[in-house]
Formats: sequence, C-alpha cells, structure tokens
Amino acid sequence: MFSGLNRFIKFVLPKRLFYRALIIVAAPTIILQVIITIVFYDSIWIKANKNITRSLVAQLKTIEEMYQNDKKNLDFFTDSYKNNFNFEIGIVREKLPEISGERRFSPMDRSLRRELKSTFGNNNYWFSTSKFKNAVDIKIKSQNEVIEFLVPKEMVSASSVRLFVLWTTLPSLVLVLIALIFLKNQTRPLVRLAKAAEKFGKGEYVNNFRPSGAQEIRKAAYEFDRMVKRINRHLNQRSEMLSGISHDLRTPLTRLKLQLAMLKEKEVSKNMSKDIDEMESMLNNYLQFAKTQATESTSDINLKKLFDQVRNGYETKNLQITQIEGVHFKGRPLALKRCFENIIQNALTYGENVLIEVEKSTNRIAIIFHDDGPGIPEDQYKNVFKPFFRLDKSRSLNQSGVGLGLAIVEDIINSHGGNIQLGKSKLNGLQVKISLPF
Repeated sequence: MFSGLNRFIKFVLPKRLFYRALIIVAAPTIILQVIITIVFYDSIWIKANKNITRSLVAQLKTIEEMYQNDKKNLDFFTDSYKNNFNFEIGIVREKLPEISGERRFSPMDRSLRRELKSTFGNNNYWFSTSKFKNAVDIKIKSQNEVIEFLVPKEMVSASSVRLFVLWTTLPSLVLVLIALIFLKNQTRPLVRLAKAAEKFGKGEYVNNFRPSGAQEIRKAAYEFDRMVKRINRHLNQRSEMLSGISHDLRTPLTRLKLQLAMLKEKEVSKNMSKDIDEMESMLNNYLQFAKTQATESTSDINLKKLFDQVRNGYETKNLQITQIEGVHFKGRPLALKRCFENIIQNALTYGENVLIEVEKSTNRIAIIFHDDGPGIPEDQYKNVFKPFFRLDKSRSLNQSGVGLGLAIVEDIINSHGGNIQLGKSKLNGLQVKISLPF
C-alpha cells in the first residue's frame, strides 16, 4: 500500500530540483493563504453578512408593520428613513414581478433570501442585487400593496471583503515571486555544474568554469574543477611520455632496418624485418589507443558528411550506408571517423559485405554495423574490448594487429558519453551497435 503511494507521489512530483524547491517554499504559503481565507470566509465574513442582513430585514419588517398601523403619515415616514438611513421607500399597487432577480451562486443573495423567507414567508418578497450598481432593490408584499425599498449595498454585505482578499493574495504573490528569483539563482550553479560534468564526461574540454552559488555547491564545483585539472594534467603527461617513448624507440628501430638491409643473408634479413615491422605496428597502435582522449576539440558533426568521408576511403561496392539526413550532434569528428573506420576495416577483413544503419530517437543516435563474416562467440563479447586481447579462433582482430581495434573503438565511444554493444548481425555475421547522445 505504502509502496504504491510512494510511487504515485514520485510520479506526480516534478523531477527538477528547481520546481521541487519551489513547492517547498510556495506550498506552505498557499496552504496558509487557503486556511486563512476559509476561516475568514466561514467564521467572519458569513457571520458578519448574516448579522447585517438580519438587521436590515428586521428594519424592513418594522417599517412594514408601522406602515400598516399608521398609513396617514406616509410622507413623514418615508422622508425620515431617507434622511436618517438612506432608504428609498415607495408604495405601489401592483403585483410582485414574476421573474426572479436573484443570483443563484451569490453569497449575498443567498443570505438575503434566507432572512426574507424566514421573516415574510414564501412568495411575499422579491429582490435584485444586480439591478442597480450601488443599491439593492427589495419589494415586500403587504396586503394589497407592495412596498419597494432601495437599500445601499453596504447594508447587505460587508464592504471590506475585496480589500481583505487583495491584502491576502497580493503579498502571497510577491513572496512566491521573490522565491522564484532566489531559487533560480540558487539552482543555476547546480545546472552549470551538471552541464560541465556532462561535457567533461563526453570528452569535451571544460574551460572558464567558475564555482558559484551557496557554500556547499561552491565546494562541490571547486572539487570538480580540481578533478578536471588533475585528469587533464594526467592525460597531457601521458601523451608527452608516449611521444617521448615513440621517438626513443623509433630511432633504434630505424637503425635496425638499415643494418638488416645491409646483411647478405637475405632470408634472415627478411624474417627479422617482419619482426621489426610488427614491433613498429604494435608501437603505433598503442600510441593511437593512448591518445584517443586528449588530442581533439569538440565540434558540431554532420553524420552524413562524416560517413561520406569514411566511404571515400574505401574503393568497394560492398559497403552500404542507409540514408542519413538531418543528424547533427557534438563530438570529435576525427576520433569518430577513426572509430568507424576500425569497425569497417575489421568487417571487410573477415567478411565481404558491410551494411550500416542509423536509427534516431528523441535524444540518442544508434549506428548499427552489420557484416557477413564468421562473427565472434557470445562468451567473448566482453573480452574483445580488452587491450591486446586477440581471438585465435575464427576471427582474430587483425592478423597483423595487436588486439587494439575494438579497445580503441570502445574508448572513443565512452569518451563521447555513448555505449557499444555486440550481437548477431542480420547478415549472419557480427553486429556492432553504437549509441551516442545528442
């Protein structure tokens, strides 16, 4: 029972912090406003209206009885009430109007009807509160005559209601408006921190990030900024170290190649040259793997143009790409191009046909690569993403490679905030599905 209620509350409540904080601030104010309004309306305004209306009807009853007892002094009687009570009194010999002048949902009409009915009985009165702007028209049946009264509305309803409603509503609106401004200022640093973390998670550079806001938010932002700088410093140091290693190792490899070229034993020279070429390939692939996160800035990518560049690098009709129109997202184009080329190259190495499909959802792009090669065993799906892991059966990553192709692909995709999955292709080979946010 409580779990269902908890799920319902979570479903109804807004998901964003700004609106939740606004509810925390505004809900007590609104509830207090409603309680005060109900208490005032029920305990004060209705009772005050009831007493005012009862007093007025009692005066009308007194006037009607005095008129029946002494009809000779009618002029003095009407002038006296007009001067002292601001009443307009008239005597006419006609019937009460047949069309009611009451308003069905008016509290003032309801209160006046209740008192007139209890004092004069049914069908012996008629009134209208809307016929005149500042007066209430009341007609009382007295024997064969009708006594008509024009009574100021102040004598039927309390005049301070609108003022009370204004003074209770206006401050509440002002308080909620002030809360909106302060909450917006308080949540803005959190939004900026979240956007900076999202950008950094996608491999983008976070520049000119300044901690702001409350002390706790400022501390979290300050620590995030320090973490970003430490990671960037580590990546730069790694790139510099690998560049140095590359330079130091290539020099002796080049000397070895020159010496092997001068050997008279060509068979030995040929075999040793293969080993040196493999060492150089391992070195280049490892450097490519280690530099995928720290060399390129983020820019807007047109997926169709990117795949057109990839297609131009392959002189084959066995590469098919479905129509891609209007797909744009932020990323590192050279890194993604290298990623797609690695997948296509593996597919063409171990298969003959490659099909690329693109599916677009609300906030993600799915790029699916199909080939008709031997595929990869399902129990090896996780292992092939490990650096230097090679499959010796059915499908090694590359006969001249070192097991870094899919490791580089996964590294690039993860740095863009995406994910990669392997599966069974519709061409009975391997399916590589890449999902990227945009």
